[in-house]
Amino acid sequence: MGLVLFPGDDDTSSPDVSWSYTGFKVFRRWLAQAEGFALEEMRGFGGQRTWNDLSTPLAPLLDRPDDDGPDLSPIQCAAILPRLQEIANHPQAAGTDPLLPRHIVDARQLVIVLQLCVEKDVDLLFG
Repeated sequence: MGLVLFPGDDDTSSPDVSWSYTGFKVFRRWLAQAEGFALEEMRGFGGQRTWNDLSTPLAPLLDRPDDDGPDLSPIQCAAILPRLQEIANHPQAAGTDPLLPRHIVDARQLVIVLQLCVEKDVDLLFG
């Protein structure tokens, strides 16, 4: 079982992006690292740090349950989009992270999906 993020436009041919739940966790961990913090230190992920302590446009994507969480509005998608594009186009030094190429592909695919949500003024759905 896994997680699919897709535009709520009722068009089955619209692009989407998918992960296993473990893969999504690893992807979000990578995004948090790009934002300068460890996801594990955050409330809801095993830590005590509150999301109010951070200033990142990615918070709506990072701070949500894997399943049964709220969908993201077009406004939230628009706020996430520029930072996600920046991360996807200019990833930080990978060191020995063998998953970096996969993260970049996933981030670029998510950018496409977010752009469509903004253009069509529809929510990003998690299914």
